[in-house]
Amino acid sequence: MRIQILVAAVQENVIMLAEHMNISTDAIICNQCHEFSYQEFEHCGHKIRAYAFDERGVGLNRNNALMRTDADLCAFADEDIVYDDDYEEKIIREFERNPKADILMFNVMATENRRTYENIRHKRVRWYNYGRYPTYSMCARVESLRKANVSFSLLFGGGAKYSNGEDTLFLHDCLEKGLRIYAVPVGIGHEKKRSEAEESTWFKGYNEKFFYDRGVLYHYLYGALAGLMSVLFIARKKKKMCNSVPATQALSLMRKGIKEG
Repeated sequence: MRIQILVAAVQENVIMLAEHMNISTDAIICNQCHEFSYQEFEHCGHKIRAYAFDERGVGLNRNNALMRTDADLCAFADEDIVYDDDYEEKIIREFERNPKADILMFNVMATENRRTYENIRHKRVRWYNYGRYPTYSMCARVESLRKANVSFSLLFGGGAKYSNGEDTLFLHDCLEKGLRIYAVPVGIGHEKKRSEAEESTWFKGYNEKFFYDRGVLYHYLYGALAGLMSVLFIARKKKKMCNSVPATQALSLMRKGIKEG
């Protein structure tokens, strides 16, 4: 099985990026910058195809890479992911162990301020737990994604109209199309710590826009249950998230977002 890393980057030196990410397989880098161009180069004996687009939006960026992959397996990555030396071996081994899996969720250690869910055992990803996984932990069989005709939303994520949620929506669509998703307790890399000068492309704190955008997202995720799920979300997260925006106002903003959706 052949693997390609699909990298969503912004304003990067793509040759240096392949080195910094410790990429040792084929890869496609889609770099959103201020030009349209294409180049190929070799890194660690593998082909790197780098596309530059004068566009914005992480969903659009990931789709640009996904539509161009010609590998058996693809791994979605951000520009701040650093892969383990043996990531290729680990990914192939887990797909061989899970022949029925269309998508596998691996462990990628995140920085302290962006902690994500860690898989501690092998398990099936279902409707009740799919929302905890980031895109950069996801590896998939390319043929399965194409047969299911799934892609990333252009409405959500960094650079899009609504802040985040493109990864959750993608998994939602995959489950809806019947793809089999499993989580495996295998680490393949870690997230590089951001410098103080670097800012998130979407997260500006738990402000009014955060809650409004979350309401729009919940419309697409939960449909008629969006209102109930928003109440549960605020009830669970109010101690952490409702310091600047009171819980009652946050819930009202989410309900407005649900109506817009």
